[in-house]
Amino acid sequence: MPSTVIRHMRYNPETEVLVITFVSGKVYAYRPVPPDVYARMLQSGSKGQFFNRFIRDRFDYRQLYN
Repeated sequence: MPSTVIRHMRYNPETEVLVITFVSGKVYAYRPVPPDVYARMLQSGSKGQFFNRFIRDRFDYRQLYN
């Protein structure tokens, strides 16, 4: 069974901000994430792999919580 790295996600389509809580407890906000990218992430079999391939290092981000 693959390990999960993402605990929770929430998305605001108006601001195109994707907030991800990782299992480490760290929380990051990514922007501007287009609605179609978020929709594809929801449909992906592995949220972590999708994140690494299509979001990480592709969008501006800031850490919200440590």
